[in-house]
Amino acid sequence: MRLRRLCLSKCTLKPICYIHTVEDHLTKTGDIVEIEEFDIVPGRTLAGRYVVIEKLGSGYEGEVYRVREKHTNIERAVKIYFPQRNKKFKVSTRYSLKLEKLKHSPIVMDCLSHELITLKGQKVACLTSEFIEGEMLGEFIQKQKNKRLEIFSAIHLLYSIVVGVESIHLEGEYHGDLHTENIIIRRFGLEFDLKIIDLHHWGDSKKDNRDEDIIKIIRIFYDILGGQKHYKKLSPSIKYIICGLKRGMILNRFKNISMLRYHLETMDWSDAV
Repeated sequence: MRLRRLCLSKCTLKPICYIHTVEDHLTKTGDIVEIEEFDIVPGRTLAGRYVVIEKLGSGYEGEVYRVREKHTNIERAVKIYFPQRNKKFKVSTRYSLKLEKLKHSPIVMDCLSHELITLKGQKVACLTSEFIEGEMLGEFIQKQKNKRLEIFSAIHLLYSIVVGVESIHLEGEYHGDLHTENIIIRRFGLEFDLKIIDLHHWGDSKKDNRDEDIIKIIRIFYDILGGQKHYKKLSPSIKYIICGLKRGMILNRFKNISMLRYHLETMDWSDAV
């Protein structure tokens, strides 16, 4: 299994910490200084207590590093935001508050802190979370026979995703961009132990975004069963869930994610095995 970053859950604001700056490659943009990369080398200490092990990845908002606590040797993950993507720390603060709201969700990661550190002469937000060893769903599927799951495993995976996302929806929130590259599989057997990363904030209707989560979950189910190539061969009970990927039909049949969860718990899928 490959090591992956995780998103962050229950966060609290901690006092500002300072670390040494590194060589600057900065471009001034208004009142903030634009940083395109932090490029923190392994072995460097952040916030006086985290030793960088490796860079896990980067994106539009910032970079994610795997770190080790100096005094406990516990591994963590930290996300450091680019200042131009996080003006007045609004993005990281909003994200922290959303994750605090979802702290009881079994599918959302635990966050340890939200604090400010100084890098390249700029005060930047740093979110620290637990570090989890797991595998992206997309990579997991690619390793399966014919690069797809059998019906039994696919239904159990779908159910695990639905139950996890339902816990988010019941808090009045949503994920906003579900796909196979932001679902992490930690363990699997009769049940799947999952975590999701990269929760989004779109600023529009939460109801519409919860509906979109349902559509994306059905799409994931369709893809892990082999997509268009295998769809015609699927049984009526499975096609009933997928609805030919027709948005209106899906949302009419499953008006909320709890209805989808209930259907999975009570459906007769004997025609599929």
